[in-house]
Amino acid sequence: MKDRLVRFDWAMKKLLRNKANFEILEGFLSVLIQQDVIIKNILESESNKQSEDDKYNRVDLLTEIEGGELVLIELQVGGQYDYFHRMLYGSSKLITDHMDAGFSYDKVRKILSINIVYFDLGHGEDYVYKGITDFRGIHKNDLLKLSTFQKEKLTNLEHVSEIFPEYYILKVNGFNDLAEDSLDEWIFFLKN
Repeated sequence: MKDRLVRFDWAMKKLLRNKANFEILEGFLSVLIQQDVIIKNILESESNKQSEDDKYNRVDLLTEIEGGELVLIELQVGGQYDYFHRMLYGSSKLITDHMDAGFSYDKVRKILSINIVYFDLGHGEDYVYKGITDFRGIHKNDLLKLSTFQKEKLTNLEHVSEIFPEYYILKVNGFNDLAEDSLDEWIFFLKN
């Protein structure tokens, strides 16, 4: 990536933390996750170490959106062979850091992990990927769904996958600079 006067990672960490600029971040997130997003606030992006040998975790940007979901945004310029593991660790750490002792498990916060990478991550032809957790039967290939009782108790959920983190990977360098939709316009901005 060429050096620029203002790099996006700097802008994200400095400018987008300002409440006056939330509309920019809301626009990007709304296009990416395909629903209207309103940012409630920017949260502290450094996790606490629970013990001396606990892994330190500092994220580029952490927001809470209107539905209570936590949005973790990471920007990685240098290649990292274990980046998928880093994504998993970051979202898992967020879940545990935002749970208090005595809370019931239905209070676990939904995590959206958005990873903007400027290196070749994995093998694939696309430049935007989304990962969700679905459970499929081994024998009948059916999708495991919430029971009627669970739907009554968990009124804000329709699918089991809504409980688990969603992962987005934007492989910016894989974009061909031809914007065909609103998301492509954002990828062009991130790249150029």
